[in-house]
Amino acid sequence: MIKTLSKIGNSQGLIFDSALLQLARLKVGDEVNVEVHAGGTITITPMAPAVIEAAKAAETVKRLIQKNSELFRRLS
Repeated sequence: MIKTLSKIGNSQGLIFDSALLQLARLKVGDEVNVEVHAGGTITITPMAPAVIEAAKAAETVKRLIQKNSELFRRLS
């Protein structure tokens, strides 16, 4: 993927579109580690794996149980 450096205030930066952020499982505010290697290669690595919030996990589980209640009843 080719990106172009842009002027952002008094700095320069890369704009990551939403598709790229989704592929990398990143969102605004996430911390990343930026490393510059020999030859000028730059790597950007998320500091911590994406973690689902407890409230969202509980909501998802509740929805799945309701949606598949007949299946769970037959399996029990």
